[in-house]
Amino acid sequence: MAYEGILLGMGNPLLDISAVVDEEFLENYWFFDLIYAYIFRYDVKLNNAILAEEKHLPMYDELATKYNVEYIAGGATQNSIRVAQWMLQTPGATSYIGCIGKDKFGEEMKKKAKDSGVNGHYYEDETTPTGTCAVCVVGGERSLVANLSAANCYKSEHLKKPENWALVEKAKYVYIAGFFLTVSPESIQLVAEHVAANNKVFMMNLSATFICEFFRDVQEKALLYVDYLFGNETEAKTFAKVRGWETENVEEIALKISALPKASETHKRITVITQGCDPVIVADDGKMKKFPVIVLPKEKLVDTNGAGDAFVGGFLSQLVQEKSIEDCVRAGCYAANVIIQRSGCTYPEKPDFN
Repeated sequence: MAYEGILLGMGNPLLDISAVVDEEFLENYWFFDLIYAYIFRYDVKLNNAILAEEKHLPMYDELATKYNVEYIAGGATQNSIRVAQWMLQTPGATSYIGCIGKDKFGEEMKKKAKDSGVNGHYYEDETTPTGTCAVCVVGGERSLVANLSAANCYKSEHLKKPENWALVEKAKYVYIAGFFLTVSPESIQLVAEHVAANNKVFMMNLSATFICEFFRDVQEKALLYVDYLFGNETEAKTFAKVRGWETENVEEIALKISALPKASETHKRITVITQGCDPVIVADDGKMKKFPVIVLPKEKLVDTNGAGDAFVGGFLSQLVQEKSIEDCVRAGCYAANVIIQRSGCTYPEKPDFN
């Protein structure tokens, strides 16, 4: 199989500003004060992702000045595409589209993409800075506060340009995180309709509870075209609650999502729900399967930031090779296991997945 450009991602590129704290540092009483200030003053909850409001804007400078921060090229979709590229080890197998600012962080983003082997085609906004994401890590658990900035400025006109649309035409698999629904649903619709008309595979992620709650209309419109839907158990329960399904049984929810209407019946929708250290749930054609994750001793856990993105990236790396669902999930679990033992969504030079 020719892998060049086989997988395309489209989403919100963000520069992660990550502050990681180890257990020894947590013993200092003054740090507890700061952590609780973040949790309550900024209304940030652990293991959650939100969009920045005006009250959150001071957080970025506060993190940068009070903590040892690490800067990582991120954003949910870009993380998954980078991990898939790393797993595939074939330069140019993946492509990525999104909007950055015409600034030093934007230049850094382009360099990171190129260095990782991803073919990045960015729309560069000259008036808005590159988007950032505050990553607050406490005892290995993380909360994300995304200030989209330029990522929020993506225009479908950029997608329609021949050199960019060529990436869509070349790709056989397209993945878009749900966060992009807040930015350019028109672009998602253009790509989704192309994928359905050409017997390709379209994949999305629930991404966050607020997407399920406040962007239901555009989510449902896109969901009509989704062949693989990813999410975690909290997002799945919120998805069900918003629709009045009156169940918190994740297995039942996964099956119900898979059975929702599709624009094309060429592919049955497969729903993949992760549950942290509990088994991965896969609902496929009315059947439900569970797959164990790799158990990691707590002392080896460094940072859960990017674990879900890494799972998707590992999964996609095998899917584009037409491997079985079992192999896809196993690769996803492997990639997530690697990422949570490192700071941020980073990985060693080469994978040792077999």
